[in-house]
Amino acid sequence: MTDSLMATYKRLPVSFQRGEGAWLWDTDGNRYLDALSGIAVCGLGHAHPAVKEALCDQAGQLIHTSNLYGISLQERLGDMLTRLSGMDRVFFSNSGAEANEAAIKLARLYGHTKGVENPIIVVMENSFHGRTLATLSATGNRKVQAGFEPLVKGFARIPFGDIDSLPQVAENTPNVVAVLVEPIQGEGGINIPAEDYLNRIREICDEHDWLMMLDEIQTGVGRSGKMFAHQHNGITPDVMTLAKGLGNGVPVGACLAKGKAAEVFGPGTHGSTFGGNPLACAAAVAVLETLEGNNLVQRADQLGARLLADFADALQGVAGIEEIRGTGLLIGIELDRPCAELVGKALEQGLLINVTADKVIRLLPPLILSDDEAKQLVDTLSNLIKEFLS
Repeated sequence: MTDSLMATYKRLPVSFQRGEGAWLWDTDGNRYLDALSGIAVCGLGHAHPAVKEALCDQAGQLIHTSNLYGISLQERLGDMLTRLSGMDRVFFSNSGAEANEAAIKLARLYGHTKGVENPIIVVMENSFHGRTLATLSATGNRKVQAGFEPLVKGFARIPFGDIDSLPQVAENTPNVVAVLVEPIQGEGGINIPAEDYLNRIREICDEHDWLMMLDEIQTGVGRSGKMFAHQHNGITPDVMTLAKGLGNGVPVGACLAKGKAAEVFGPGTHGSTFGGNPLACAAAVAVLETLEGNNLVQRADQLGARLLADFADALQGVAGIEEIRGTGLLIGIELDRPCAELVGKALEQGLLINVTADKVIRLLPPLILSDDEAKQLVDTLSNLIKEFLS
């Protein structure tokens, strides 16, 4: 390990050299089943032919010009996203944190246009929205915030999933302009709210003329078994943010807006040097075309249900299992004790997993995972969990 890099990551003792599909090979030639997908990024797996071809072709033509000029691929990607989501307009960034920054700025500007001098955005406990100063302030995790005070003001926090607390905020905080929420909390531990939770938030936002803003950075782009997780609820938000799976590893984020929210930004109110450049947009177009053309969103729904059932069978009656939960290929196995050491044990067995919220094994396998690979995932991980809990 070199000393030239800032010590911002506690890296595992492995470095990968190449990948194909759901598999990665390290520098010593060892093979690993990737059940994390770069933290929900590589939904099409590694070295996908469509993404490779799009990147190679575009890199040979044009990589960057800036948003001072029209970008035809950006317009094409915007058209695809608005068609798939029912939203009206898109701003392109380079990451999920930047997409959420755009949403926060949009909400504040929306509030000021309504005459709200100090607009407030309602956010949730245990949420995660990024590591910039504004997005870590919105994040409901004290570990992320510690040491970076003073935090950005303008957020009111309530418990995730507790819909009754939202009307109370309306009564006590007259300058609320928006609600920012993840349909399913990823970093928070694959926390899944009641089926009507998003519908009730939509109703309350409509009642008070607030913007409903959904952080779909981890849940979006097919991972939940719908193209966007809120589509399970049959609603449309005012603002939605995307990143992660949108570029299959190429940095690209998006902030989508609908109706009144779509008209808030104007020239000079927001921008990005690299956001939506031709190379990133070429990758994202290839991703969306592949998802649609190969029924991979439906595959995520079906495979996720099968994995949940198989894990339930394999771990039935095992003491120490609190809950097995998930939607599509967002799966969490919660234990009754901290289990971070399972990440290293799985690595030794050629399996890549993640532990979040101290005791939740988080699985985010690629949407192209085969049935045989799914079985290997269940068998390997179930045995590791049983050994750990025994």
